[in-house]
Amino acid sequence: MEDTPHILVVDDDRRLRELLKKFLTDSGFRVTTAESAGEAREKLVSIQFDLLVLDLMMPGESGLSLTSGLRETNMVPILMLTAMAEPEDRIDGLERGADDYLTKPFEPRELVARIRSILRRAGNQQSDSGEFQFGEHVYDSQRQILTGPDGTVALTGAEARLLDVLAASPGTPVSREALQEQSGIGGSARAVDVQVTRLRRKIEPNPRTPRYLQTIRGQGYVLWPD
Repeated sequence: MEDTPHILVVDDDRRLRELLKKFLTDSGFRVTTAESAGEAREKLVSIQFDLLVLDLMMPGESGLSLTSGLRETNMVPILMLTAMAEPEDRIDGLERGADDYLTKPFEPRELVARIRSILRRAGNQQSDSGEFQFGEHVYDSQRQILTGPDGTVALTGAEARLLDVLAASPGTPVSREALQEQSGIGGSARAVDVQVTRLRRKIEPNPRTPRYLQTIRGQGYVLWPD
């Protein structure tokens, strides 16, 4: 049981919460539930989860707010559930730190497939060793750890996977489509832009005029070494 992924389901809808618990348990996961962001925070203090399934809209603190707060100290993968189908609403979730999203209503088997995909990507490490340096930052691709002048830089799973792909081909532009496919970022190509913008805020002295993670018009993005 210790090797079984432990998932925290956070949703104020009791019926959906219990249905998700049963289905995910039947699918081989350990499942804990919380009916609010506050209860989720309490459980996160004492339990290390492998992934959160988090409702976007909840009374009190929303899933977006919880995600933003967690990303300051906790990089646990987050799959966000949302009833909002507009692209900008989903992009907002990615910008706050969610690794993927699923629009309600959804097919339970798709939820399980996405969870397994996120966990698989989070558990994979590049076989090659070595470090990639750019500016005052060093990225250890084997351990997916980024360090800067002030110490370790907190990365979401999606940001780490994006760095993995770009650092594997330094100085070579990678198209949005290739980045999306190789990093496993869900949604449209716009979702890649969101992750790049977030990553630039963490690695660039001036994100508006990037030095290291640059856009190559008509080709995609490129990561330049020192």
